[in-house]
Amino acid sequence: MITFYSTHCSRCIILERKLKEKNIKYTEVNDVNEMIKLGLTYAPALKVDEKMMEFNEAIQWVNAQ
Repeated sequence: MITFYSTHCSRCIILERKLKEKNIKYTEVNDVNEMIKLGLTYAPALKVDEKMMEFNEAIQWVNAQ
């Protein structure tokens, strides 16, 4: 399961575009309160299974798919 945490910032838009280009299915969460509950202090974030990734790692993961 892939969850994309987004605040619609410029980096969020880039990561979302890359996910769509690779036809990767994901659930988008843009509720800031939910992100805070998870302890996220950055956006975007990508959670793949149980692994949480910041922007750079997420981009690398998407590019490898």
